Amino acid sequence: MNEVLPTFKLLITIVNSGMGRKVVKASKEAGAEGGTTMLGKGTGTHEIKSIFGIPIEPEKEVIFTLTTEDKLDSIFQAIISTAKLNKAGYGIAFIIDINKAAGICHLRLPEVSAHKSVGVIKMANSSEILYDLIVTIVNKGDAEKVVDASKKAGAEGGTILTGRGTGIHEKAKLFGISIEPEKEIILTLIDRQQSNMVLEAIINETQLNKPGKGIIFTMEVEKVAGINHAFNRMVNERLAEE
Repeated sequence: MNEVLPTFKLLITIVNSGMGRKVVKASKEAGAEGGTTMLGKGTGTHEIKSIFGIPIEPEKEVIFTLTTEDKLDSIFQAIISTAKLNKAGYGIAFIIDINKAAGICHLRLPEVSAHKSVGVIKMANSSEILYDLIVTIVNKGDAEKVVDASKKAGAEGGTILTGRGTGIHEKAKLFGISIEPEKEIILTLIDRQQSNMVLEAIINETQLNKPGKGIIFTMEVEKVAGINHAFNRMVNERLAEE
């Protein structure tokens, strides 16, 4: 007898610093097992602030929530409501399909459920993928190049996280002690029609076609909330073409 395996989804939420706990609490009340929160900084068009003429990049919290598909809509809507993602400038949330998952066998199998969606960007009666998530991992100090290149190619901005690398091209030592170079991870949510253009711009600007410079890849995004300004502009452009 074949075992029925659950379908998993990854919900990524990016909000202003201080909102992470509220998002996790709301998601747990809606059925999530929990979440993983990371710190980053934002470079979106609605986040341009300065003090004495010096630009400031707002701190961000990025929450990764892995859940089964049956709970997805209720968790997604709870996050949208709590973080006010139906208003521009409060943050974004999006869903990515997961092919395989391990280490979360306690999650139960999915049940059939239906929830009303509010503030979600997805074409009515269509399974068309509207957005891609571009993930770029580069050496520390190169994140600004990635963001600048992506903006010139049409992106709204990006979210920068920090990490460390252990690639084969990154072996370095100090006094005989191995050093793991610091990395910067840039998450760029982009209209699928612009995805290739932004991808090529980042590769050219950061020389990612050379060993040791970093890595870049894209993933399809199923649903998006919190970028109403981009969605409205896209709709207006398509209507103008018609």
